[in-house]
Amino acid sequence: MNSTPTDTPDRVLVVGRSPGVLVAAVDLLRAKGYTADATNQFDRVLDDYDVTGLDVLVFGGMVPADTKEYLRAEVAKRNPRVTFVQGLAGIAGVIAAQVEALTGDGRQGLDGGAEIAYDAVRRSVRLTLGEPAHVTVDALWLTSFVPPEPRSTSLRVFDGDRGTGAHVVPLPDQVPFEASFVTVAVDGLVRVFTVGEMPTAVTRMAPTSANDRRLPEVDPVTTGSDDH
Repeated sequence: MNSTPTDTPDRVLVVGRSPGVLVAAVDLLRAKGYTADATNQFDRVLDDYDVTGLDVLVFGGMVPADTKEYLRAEVAKRNPRVTFVQGLAGIAGVIAAQVEALTGDGRQGLDGGAEIAYDAVRRSVRLTLGEPAHVTVDALWLTSFVPPEPRSTSLRVFDGDRGTGAHVVPLPDQVPFEASFVTVAVDGLVRVFTVGEMPTAVTRMAPTSANDRRLPEVDPVTTGSDDH
């Protein structure tokens, strides 16, 4: 979908680590109509943002576990209706699609008149459409895992109209078998699937606590609603 179809845009905050990913995710979400911000200043979240109005809070994979636990508890205390999302990867397009998948479901029901699935054995997207729809399928994957700025690329696999019934969209061989994802949009209904899991060497980089300094320092990011 190109924008959120309500008069009041969903408010989204992304709490992560990599400056480039955070800024790119905010740009994508704002372009889709969300009121979005991002920060890597974990100890400043509750001071810098009014979490009482948040709809979605996304955590990046390199946010320390104890920090996530603390922020979940404190934000939920202030705003019981907020939804927490664990980001699948440091890829802005994946983060934005996860938010779209969550917020879109709340507006048009869980199926939206379509069934969308990923066949991991055949590496194919399977669709069952109750009515004709426009379908886009994008593959996204990491090309570099070096902190503090992971690199990624993407490929538009399919973009076109499909009629009522069952359809299969195979992924091309160039989509790798690790750190890869596929996003599927059927009109306004969005789904995100993991194609290849993150390497263990990458997941082991995640700090175990706020005092864990295993990762290099990063430039601070604290976006505001007046950033454009």
